[in-house]
Amino acid sequence: MKIRNLLLAAITLPLIIACTGKSEKEQYNQDHLIYATIWYQNSPEIKALYYQGFNIAGERVKQFSKTKTAKPKAVVVDIDETMLNNSPFQAQEILDNKEFSSEFWNEWSQLAGAEATPGAVEFSKLCDSLGLPIFYISNRKVNESEATLRNLDSLGFAFAKPEFLILRDNESSKKTRREKVLENYEIVLLIGDNLNDFSEVFEDRSDSWGTPTVEKFKKEFGNRFIVLPNPMYGDWEKNIYPKRDMLPAQQDSARQSVLKGFK
Repeated sequence: MKIRNLLLAAITLPLIIACTGKSEKEQYNQDHLIYATIWYQNSPEIKALYYQGFNIAGERVKQFSKTKTAKPKAVVVDIDETMLNNSPFQAQEILDNKEFSSEFWNEWSQLAGAEATPGAVEFSKLCDSLGLPIFYISNRKVNESEATLRNLDSLGFAFAKPEFLILRDNESSKKTRREKVLENYEIVLLIGDNLNDFSEVFEDRSDSWGTPTVEKFKKEFGNRFIVLPNPMYGDWEKNIYPKRDMLPAQQDSARQSVLKGFK
């Protein structure tokens, strides 16, 4: 009897473990990212939007370079989904059915293999030719500095040097880091895919997702603020989920609840 029980346990235990593992994997369903990621990786529209954004940015820096300012002029840009395309990371999240984690992100970022977004390298070189330094202010962590610079430099970005790279230390808000640049420079243009890349006034999105603030500063967009497309993630997501640590089913319901149909 004991031998029979041991044999039964030997047969069933792997099945239980396999089912448990499958259950744990299934609970993190990343299928909601598929359409946005496919569009980002494949649509010609995404390329057109980036070229459009950087074309406008190019015209602006040409204009700003001719104006007089008390301090030297500078441009501030975000990195991810602004200058570098990290959509392979989002795609891998879907393919592996994995939630975001710092460890998983580091696995990607340390490869230093992100491609440049369309028009980004050319824009950086234009700024260099006009004598306008670019400061890369990103919420990548400080321990990613070496890999980030290696990635930027390998693609031919201007100003891919430590003194122009300002990554996150403790806080995710970029306010303090922008102020650091403002100590010595006049920031004439900011480029990013997230409203928080431009000013701390956009950090509070409690009122209608922050739409009233956008209305208030609408004249800045296309002038001092250049917004680039990113449908895959961003601070806008915080308005979907009323609390943290929601179960996958709750997250799905939350996403459904913010849709506006015609019935």
